[in-house]
Amino acid sequence: GCLGDTQFCFRFRRSPGRKVSLCCFLDQLDRDLPIYLKKDPAYYYGYVYFRQVRDKSLKRGYFQKSLVLISKLPYVHLFRTMLKQIAPEYFEKSEAFLEAVCSDVDRWPPPIPGKILHLPIMGIILKLRIPTYRDKPGTTPIAQNMHQADAQISMALPTVHEVDLFRCFCPVFFHIQMLWELVLLGEPLVVMAPSPSESSETVLALVSCISPLKYCSDFRPYFTIHDSEFKEYTTRTQAPPSVILGVTNPFFAKTLQHWPHIIRIGDIKLPGEVPKQVKVKKLKNLKTLDSKPGVYTSYKPYLNKDEEIVKQLQKGVQQKRPTEAQSVILRRYFLELTESFIIPLERYVASLMPLQKCISPWKSPPQLRQFSQDDFMKTLEKAGPQLTSGLKGDWIGLYRHFLKSPNFDGWFRSRQKEMTQKLEALHLEALCNENLVFWSQKHTEVETVDLVLKLKNKLLQADREHLPVKTDTLKKLQAHINDIILALPDDLQDILLKTGTT
Repeated sequence: GCLGDTQFCFRFRRSPGRKVSLCCFLDQLDRDLPIYLKKDPAYYYGYVYFRQVRDKSLKRGYFQKSLVLISKLPYVHLFRTMLKQIAPEYFEKSEAFLEAVCSDVDRWPPPIPGKILHLPIMGIILKLRIPTYRDKPGTTPIAQNMHQADAQISMALPTVHEVDLFRCFCPVFFHIQMLWELVLLGEPLVVMAPSPSESSETVLALVSCISPLKYCSDFRPYFTIHDSEFKEYTTRTQAPPSVILGVTNPFFAKTLQHWPHIIRIGDIKLPGEVPKQVKVKKLKNLKTLDSKPGVYTSYKPYLNKDEEIVKQLQKGVQQKRPTEAQSVILRRYFLELTESFIIPLERYVASLMPLQKCISPWKSPPQLRQFSQDDFMKTLEKAGPQLTSGLKGDWIGLYRHFLKSPNFDGWFRSRQKEMTQKLEALHLEALCNENLVFWSQKHTEVETVDLVLKLKNKLLQADREHLPVKTDTLKKLQAHINDIILALPDDLQDILLKTGTT
């Protein structure tokens, strides 16, 4: 059981077809977020503060109560901090207190990425900053201002979304590189833990270890037999899905023993305790949730083990280095490893972009060239990860496996969308640089009307798809449209000025 107070998080699918009024507003904010913080329209997060204490006056012998905050936003640290402030008082004061909390939250400013936000909550003020896609990965700009005196600020949060990475990986840190590979490749992975808190934090740590890549498969920080996907994810009639599950119920030790990769977490140790080196265990040795902690898999890593990071973290434990500092080291290690892996892909995909001279205002924007696995593999000999990483191993094999994974599919779709939008933006700029009024004078009224309608659609597309176009360019194009319309006969002017396009 979870006697005392416990905090954890879970994730669940949104019912199809339900519209949420906030969606359009959040979509506008989404475009400035780093990819790994963009909301997933199909899922919600549940952030939980649970209290269980013995009470002989109650029939069950326990007082049990939870406060659950539901959000589309993956801001784990922010909501954990918020619940820690309000839940204990809510359990004592009940509904009226919760109404006061909601009144405070109603006064919060929009969660705009890049801005320093001050959020009042029951007598204290939280100071934080949501990252933007322009931030250099691995930096936290608010941390530079943390020590400035500010009588109004009760609590400054260095992050809105990060978990204590070292604390989560401490029980298995001899295998962190292999776990990074498993997450990168979207392999089915189960975390068996003694409590919902350890289960959810470990799953969130795994998902974050491939940042700045987004983990594109489903993940459930705390999965129970009551989840609607229970049958789907535990069936033996098909291969386990590309999902990371965090579980605590002993029932899962048997139900999920056919899954290929299982992490068994014991009680997370106190800072200063040196974890023992544990070999990777065979799956057949995992029979119950009481099995010894460790990683149970037959997976053979593609890359040679990096002994240096293990020594560095071990030394930190022996020297009683704070877990925050250990987490910074570990996060930097994962970041550099992921960037070394993804840079060759970024470089190759950028080469699929047509040259700017190929963009003609009078033709549709050119298409991106097709991704060729063979062509990409040929680039690795001279411009592969060896340029930024000293790690040896079968990088080619790792790339081949990755190209079949949901994470590659999600990453490539995102890059395709970005580059297609860039082409549309360049095409729009090319149109703006033409003398469109002169063109219309050389063509028939029918052709001119067709051009006006197409230009109006371009403006609508730029707004709808948030194309990376300067405001001045859009104003210039609108001016071109107005000039062309004013040069037409009055009857056509009236029609075109009223025409709205879809």
